[in-house]
Amino acid sequence: MKDFGASSDLPVVAIVGRPNVGKSTLVNRFIGRRATIVEEMPGVTRDRKSLDAEWNGRRFIVLDTGGWIDTDEPLAHQVSLQAERAIREADVLVMVVDVMVGVLEQDSAIARILQRAGKPVLLVVNKVDDEKRELEIWTASSLGLGVPFPVSAIHGRGSGDVLDAVVAELPPEPEVPDAGGPDDHLFAIAIVGRPNVGKSTLFNRIVGDERSVVHDMP
Repeated sequence: MKDFGASSDLPVVAIVGRPNVGKSTLVNRFIGRRATIVEEMPGVTRDRKSLDAEWNGRRFIVLDTGGWIDTDEPLAHQVSLQAERAIREADVLVMVVDVMVGVLEQDSAIARILQRAGKPVLLVVNKVDDEKRELEIWTASSLGLGVPFPVSAIHGRGSGDVLDAVVAELPPEPEVPDAGGPDDHLFAIAIVGRPNVGKSTLFNRIVGDERSVVHDMP
């Protein structure tokens, strides 16, 4: 079930992939601002984050997810479950792989999950920072997700082509509701505090959903 507050009637695009392939950098390109933390260290993104985006007049929600890996380690497993939840909620799926590393078994496992989802899937090969790397993107064709898009999320190269394809796959726009609806008076609440005091647990209780990963590790 989708529940994204005032934007709940918008279509949803989930960005998925294994850790450290540049998902959050691509999300920042999609939304046109730096709203997610980007680091070289894998595993920085843990929760699935919903962010408003617009391209060529079409509004939609982008779900930024933590890196999916097949593991029994408790925290990484919770992060992977959040990514799988995003796949179920989304209307369009964007899988990101790293051209510098190539296709790994984890990538193949994610591709199989996306194929079973029965939704439109776009394959992005990230970190194609120059033309010399473009020929290497075709190794990703082995994933069976169609023609890959060469992208350099950090430089913005190719991101517009992906957004064009995303918008083309979105479901039809719903009729515009009458003005003066109940969402006119929504307000924002920030939950702040030092690490490991229970902010994520409180957030989950308020929204009535397991939206944030809860773990003892700060």
